[in-house]
Amino acid sequence: MGRDIPCCNFQGSSTGSSTHSTLLRVRLSLGMTIFAALDVYHDQAPRSAAMNMAIDEALLDSVAVPSIRFYRWRSPALSFGYFRKFTDVANYAVERDLVRRWTGGGIVFHGEDLTYAIVIPPSDPVFSESSRSIYDAIHAALRDALVANGERAELAAAAGMVDAGAAIINRGYSCFANPVRADVMLDGRKIAGAAQRRTRRGLLQQGSIQYVDLGNGLSERFAHALSPNCSERDINRETLDLARELAEQKYGADAWLRKR
Repeated sequence: MGRDIPCCNFQGSSTGSSTHSTLLRVRLSLGMTIFAALDVYHDQAPRSAAMNMAIDEALLDSVAVPSIRFYRWRSPALSFGYFRKFTDVANYAVERDLVRRWTGGGIVFHGEDLTYAIVIPPSDPVFSESSRSIYDAIHAALRDALVANGERAELAAAAGMVDAGAAIINRGYSCFANPVRADVMLDGRKIAGAAQRRTRRGLLQQGSIQYVDLGNGLSERFAHALSPNCSERDINRETLDLARELAEQKYGADAWLRKR
């Protein structure tokens, strides 16, 4: 089995070659989308924090084409990155459903946001791209979806942004208080960020969109900015069964929550 690499945003997993990254830039410069085809899961069922994280990982084991899952939360929740210490978030346990993410990054408050997970199987050419270029391209697609709705969204430049490597060890680091390069910004405020994990099973990017109108078809526009060939899917029974096991044995377990 390959080594799992948790990332703070793109941090620590730039395994794609410069040639592959150049191909992605060329594809985007020609007005093409990131993915040739995309399966879309609009998961409307209210779920616990542990189950939401478990479904994302279960999809990594089951999808055959690039996929995006949109979801919300059963109750106010807080997710924190794989490398974070539980003591950074323990005080929120009374008011929020806490869960440690499989991906890296900082602290994200959930409840009023639109959360998504993108899964890229290793058989798809995009998987060979660098994690940095994938992160940039996905956020560029989200920016375009917001601009199409009249929002003056833009991507954060590198200058003046928090360094992702420093952020990963900064106690109490809040993802939305500290933008890094290529996060989505609106009027100087970060409105979307994400984190990745790359394994031999595929690449998982988990992201959150906040502080903007989440209606008016934003999820549909985002999906179509990623690919013109979107297919609506439902999560199948096998994936849900695996997710329930992961939720019980991993994400909902105290040993995982207090791992660090």
